[in-house]
Amino acid sequence: MENLVNINATNWRGRDVFVTGHTGFKGGWLSLMLHLLGARVHGYALNPGPVPSMFDVAGVARALASDVRADIADFTRLRESMRAATPEVLIHLAAQPLVRQSYDEPVGTFATNVMGTVNVLEAARGLSSLRAIVIVTTDKVYANHNTGERFVEDAPLGGDDPYSASKAAAELVAASYRHSFFHGAGCARVASARAGNVIGGGDWAEDRLVPDCLRAFAALQPVCLRYPTASRPWQHVLEPLAGYLTLAAHLLLPDGGRLARSWNFGPRLDDQATVGDVAQRIARLWGDSARVLLDDATHPHEAGLLALDSSMATNLLGWWPRWSLDEALVATVAWQRAYEGGQDMAAFTLRQIEAYLAGGVA
Repeated sequence: MENLVNINATNWRGRDVFVTGHTGFKGGWLSLMLHLLGARVHGYALNPGPVPSMFDVAGVARALASDVRADIADFTRLRESMRAATPEVLIHLAAQPLVRQSYDEPVGTFATNVMGTVNVLEAARGLSSLRAIVIVTTDKVYANHNTGERFVEDAPLGGDDPYSASKAAAELVAASYRHSFFHGAGCARVASARAGNVIGGGDWAEDRLVPDCLRAFAALQPVCLRYPTASRPWQHVLEPLAGYLTLAAHLLLPDGGRLARSWNFGPRLDDQATVGDVAQRIARLWGDSARVLLDDATHPHEAGLLALDSSMATNLLGWWPRWSLDEALVATVAWQRAYEGGQDMAAFTLRQIEAYLAGGVA
């Protein structure tokens, strides 16, 4: 089965898509991808974070049919915005996405990631235009005992840190709404999507490996690693975004109701890598005497081993990872170098998306 997103844009041309979190890293890339595919993108999110931001640097605003700046905690505004957009597809990305920040702000993390998801699904109830809903969570929703096992979608949910637990709870919210309110003829199909550690240009978040490396190397400083032996499923941001769109396209099909469930969209089996390995690869690509050091201070708990089994998405949706980890790192470093060099980043970002959709390498 061919990847629906990759082969043509007819699945998206002229469709209204409501995206929460469109001012964020993943949301910005998704909005641009949808725009290239011909969709009308309606964004709902807070203002982008501190300068620089992917949203501003890549000119995401120009790709939007509507752009509402509000909190998903504002249920009335959220529902009004959704109704005004009359979307066929809803993709929920808005979240507090950082593990370390969740230790500093646990109440806000649970409020945004759990009750925010409740608000989104409640606002979607009774919206007759909606046919497909994708709730984006994370690979960290699984009860992880650091055995190195590849998690399949039916593995038990868990989460020791507030971020992981809040996202696991969001999965339960999505399942509850699916079974309670979005079942039967005429209802939108609700699915959830779990991706690995995404990387790519335009991510300036604190306490993420790749942005930390690029910030340090650009400043001619070494990067200090907190958990160099931690193993993660790394992937370019375009990989899971293509998965979300492939899933949504399948949900729109006449028999798409059978696919309303949870899905993994992880990297290739041979692209699992440690934090230390990824940092060293980035240093080699960056050059300029980039250096990697170890941070021996005490830090909050994070899982040591994490891996996803995405075979169900490959077998049933026809989705598969296009870029290897090395290709993803090359694309990410190239984006940052282009930004540092003052290039037109809106055009550069669109070219990377076009290369991905065409099956090439950026």
